[in-house]
Amino acid sequence: MTGYQEILTDPSYRGQIVAMTAPQIGNYGTNTLDVESGSPHVRAFVIEELSAIPSNWRCEFSLTDFLEKNGIPGIEGIDTRALTRHLRTRGAMRACVTTALDEASAIAEARGAAYEGVDFVQEVTPPQPYEWDPDGESSREWVQAKGGGVQGTDALGNVFRPVTKPRRRIVAYDFGMKKNILRLLRTHGFQVDVVPAKTSAAEVLARKPDGVFLSNGPGDPAALTYAHEAVREIVDKVPLFGICLGHQVLGLALGGKTFKMKFGHRGANQPVKDLRTGRIAITSQNHGYALDPDSLPDDVEVTHINLNDGTVAGIAHRRLPVFSVQYHPEASPGPRDAAYFFDQFAKTVDETKSRC
Repeated sequence: MTGYQEILTDPSYRGQIVAMTAPQIGNYGTNTLDVESGSPHVRAFVIEELSAIPSNWRCEFSLTDFLEKNGIPGIEGIDTRALTRHLRTRGAMRACVTTALDEASAIAEARGAAYEGVDFVQEVTPPQPYEWDPDGESSREWVQAKGGGVQGTDALGNVFRPVTKPRRRIVAYDFGMKKNILRLLRTHGFQVDVVPAKTSAAEVLARKPDGVFLSNGPGDPAALTYAHEAVREIVDKVPLFGICLGHQVLGLALGGKTFKMKFGHRGANQPVKDLRTGRIAITSQNHGYALDPDSLPDDVEVTHINLNDGTVAGIAHRRLPVFSVQYHPEASPGPRDAAYFFDQFAKTVDETKSRC
């Protein structure tokens, strides 16, 4: 029911058509702050019913205006729950949303669409390195200002709190990173230098980072051979933390293999079990590939599994300060059960640095 704007602007959805199962979408509109990247990335947006009148004190645009402004086709009047039942039986499928083609041509277009083996990361990774949030304004509160004139308050009344000076410096590979990951890394004491996906290991290590982060992103992880090679050279040099596509890239760099899932995991209610503690977390996920546990070397431990199908949801190296998860601990949207991974990464970096 909520989170559609974050989904639309999540680079992990590049190349995909997204269908929402909640019956009404758009009730609180959109704004310029709740975005996870510079623009929407979905190919098309499918819903059952559009809320014609958005109502929220932070609303700047209707959902229709937001899609039109960014050139994203949307369609309503679709029984998305029936569509979901179809997909959960048949698996993920190609599709075509069009006003220009007849039925036969649209079907042919969908059948000819390529996804597996395509490097969508190059469509969303930044062209140049940059430092995230050098002024330290990542932390924000959703409260309406009273009386105005509050320092760090924007025109809508969103209040921003300055964060503390960073303690450590990391490099983050941007394979299609969500902004909330950057916010949380910054608020956990990291200066974050963001680099493009094809940045070499030598370039990263020349920055002398205290740790390296591997972001989420779209598409087939096996297609990113340049990333596998770079991570393979970095993995025994500094602490490393990966999320989603970054998790898969890490697994491939360590010698594992990935496979395309029939259904994939989408949405904010995916149960994950920590095999070391037995604890269950409800997580936000968006991926169509998974690591093959039988392909992982002996020095890599499977730490988490998805309880719906038993697939790998987390790994850790048995000797090195290296770990990753196949879901979104930063949420946005989604539950925050797994946010502790940012604390774990910060602690790992601090402990490793103190031993040097």
